[in-house]
Amino acid sequence: MTRGKVIMWFEILRAAILAVRANALRSVLTTLGIVVGVASTIAVVSVVQGLSQSVGSQFQSLGSNGLTIEAYTPINERIQGKVSRLTHSDLALIRQRVDGISDITPILVVPGSTGGGTRYRSQTSMAMVLGTNKNYVNLDDWTPSLGRFILSQDDKTRRKVAILGSTVVTDLELPEDPRGSFITIANEWFKVIGVMEERGELMGFDQDNVIFVPYSAGRALQGHQTYTDIQIRLRVTHIEKMDTVRRKIERLLRKHRDIPEDKVNDFKIQSSDQLLESIDKVTNTVTAVLGGIVAISLLVGGIGIMNIMLVSVTERTREIGINKALGATRNFILLQFLAEAVILCLIGGFIGLGLGYGLGALVAGMLPGFPPAQVPLWAVILSLGFSASVGIVFGIVPAAKAANLDPIDALRYE
Repeated sequence: MTRGKVIMWFEILRAAILAVRANALRSVLTTLGIVVGVASTIAVVSVVQGLSQSVGSQFQSLGSNGLTIEAYTPINERIQGKVSRLTHSDLALIRQRVDGISDITPILVVPGSTGGGTRYRSQTSMAMVLGTNKNYVNLDDWTPSLGRFILSQDDKTRRKVAILGSTVVTDLELPEDPRGSFITIANEWFKVIGVMEERGELMGFDQDNVIFVPYSAGRALQGHQTYTDIQIRLRVTHIEKMDTVRRKIERLLRKHRDIPEDKVNDFKIQSSDQLLESIDKVTNTVTAVLGGIVAISLLVGGIGIMNIMLVSVTERTREIGINKALGATRNFILLQFLAEAVILCLIGGFIGLGLGYGLGALVAGMLPGFPPAQVPLWAVILSLGFSASVGIVFGIVPAAKAANLDPIDALRYE
């Protein structure tokens, strides 16, 4: 770029900035549409992305070589009242017949335990009670902050021990160190042997309002109930054998559960990466839909800028005539008014970014357990780029009108 062109661009930007400053109030009002559009978009994106990253971090603890198996009931069968379940026999089959697994754990939600609740003296907690084994801490990357977790011996001997979430300790008004205290779960006495690290809330769900008991003790609490349903988590020894292990589990379960060849599986086998992809698909879809709806306000803001710029051209007709008489070229006038439109849109974009993040942070902070809002770099670039594009698209008409004015007619304009 030659020195002359640099000077020309400098003069164009200088003239555009002076024009915007000369009508400061009008400029602020003109950018309101852009401010609202960008702020709404950023607020939506920041909340959704914050949620996505928070949920994603929970699943990343499973590791890239982790698999989760759970029951699945197609919608048409649900309507008929059918419900699929995974049972202890499915777990035992995988343990016995599938090689290449380093850790495997069942997760049993103990039915009925929440009915009577968990008691300590006169206090009651409605915490979820989960039956599992020693491998849970390895697969979920969640360890006790006090005491210990379940041991193999606890599970083998059906020992009535419990590890509590921090919320349960608070709700039951247990001592600061509750180890050695006795609580009742479904009218059965359990000894507290540990307290889990605090995890906080996620999407309004208190992750610390949970009690872990040995899997065998959880099954005993069920009694003779036939509607046992467990989730199975496992870790494959070598990640390159992930697909092999998955296929073998699928074949075994289909045969064990007598699923005909023309029927879909009544269970799902998902890796942590697939779970993350599912979450990303949902959040990306929500972001795209809401972002598209909110982007309409940016177009409305662009139309407002075009109208204001057209009014500005009319008001400054004499000024344009003087500039042309002094040697300003058609391109200079065109680029000056185009620069004004882009500058107005970018001002609105920057203000919208700040307001949008503030609004997103406010909304996230007002929702209990909701993760902090996060604005990804792509959202910032896209918002500012779209704002500048709106300025160019909707600024070209008034800029062309100004550039095409005849200097003699413009000087005669009253």
